[in-house]
Amino acid sequence: MSNLKISELASKIIDGFRLSRNDDLSFFKDCNLDELTAAADKIREHFKGENVDLCTIINGRSGRCGENCKFCAQSAHNHTGCEEYSFLDDEKIIQAAKANQNEGVNRFAIVTAGKALTGEDFDKAIHVYERMHKELSINLCASMGFITREQFKRLKKAGVTSYHHNIETSRRNFPNICTSHTYDMKIETIKIAQEEGLCVCSGGIIGMGETFEDRIDMALSLSELNIRSIPINALMAIPGTPFAQNKPLTEEEILRTIAMFRFINPQANIRLAAGRKLLSENGKRAFQSGASATITGNMLTTSGSTIKSDIKMLYEMGRSVKAIKGSTCDSCDCGCDSDCCDSTCCDSSDCGCASCASECCD
Repeated sequence: MSNLKISELASKIIDGFRLSRNDDLSFFKDCNLDELTAAADKIREHFKGENVDLCTIINGRSGRCGENCKFCAQSAHNHTGCEEYSFLDDEKIIQAAKANQNEGVNRFAIVTAGKALTGEDFDKAIHVYERMHKELSINLCASMGFITREQFKRLKKAGVTSYHHNIETSRRNFPNICTSHTYDMKIETIKIAQEEGLCVCSGGIIGMGETFEDRIDMALSLSELNIRSIPINALMAIPGTPFAQNKPLTEEEILRTIAMFRFINPQANIRLAAGRKLLSENGKRAFQSGASATITGNMLTTSGSTIKSDIKMLYEMGRSVKAIKGSTCDSCDCGCDSDCCDSTCCDSSDCGCASCASECCD
């Protein structure tokens, strides 16, 4: 790639070329940042258009997690003083989902602490998803750890279209951040979710001491898994965690990473997540560097951005935030109001119903 201009590479990607492990990608580390972000934004514009996908999350069960992830405020191995509570009641979750829906958010996820949500708590989650699917129009997502194939079947039947499960970092670096579960366990869970018809939202955290090569490796791994929604978190060092003293990333480092992810995953929603505080103007430059989606509202344990401020900024940039029916992978913007018509039955986000296999969509 050394003899190819960044803008020329972007044009090749738009025409169908894809980067892989066979390519020398070292140029991403030190090429001109302005050229890189401008080219990444052209790729974003071609594949994702001007609409920005907004999602929100609620912490459905907090604290007392037995895993030893070094970045996490909710790990019982860390001493952060984070709030601890059992699975929330239905009304509190539904009220939050409805409020987010009314503000124009596209999707809503219940996220729970712990290696896996099981037993009575999982039954409670299924019940509230069934209610939200019936009572609301917002798209539903879940993030509940290493659940089983049968649990994925139950989530899908309850109306969940997307499952969040970060790989966190590169395979090489993973043992440096967690030893209570493995990178391969992450990959296995992602593949099971995909096999059961759920879109998988998976990304990671930068700023945990990894190299830029680790970030490239993570981007390639997500491409190989065909992940179409990739949240990029910039570490917000939390007192009481092993990473408490980590130096915050600069805005330039974050923007370079976002742009690189766009080049390697051109058709994905590159989603801003935790760490928006580290970006100027509420992350405006990130949306000009390849980002096409964001988590909005508040993060789990570190503050994010408000829905209103995000929508205001995006409209001022000429972007839209139209809520579209579908999963985090792609959305079926075909105008079909039936529950059985969503992105799982469409070949592309611009299907026009021509390639939709569902009988209800014509």
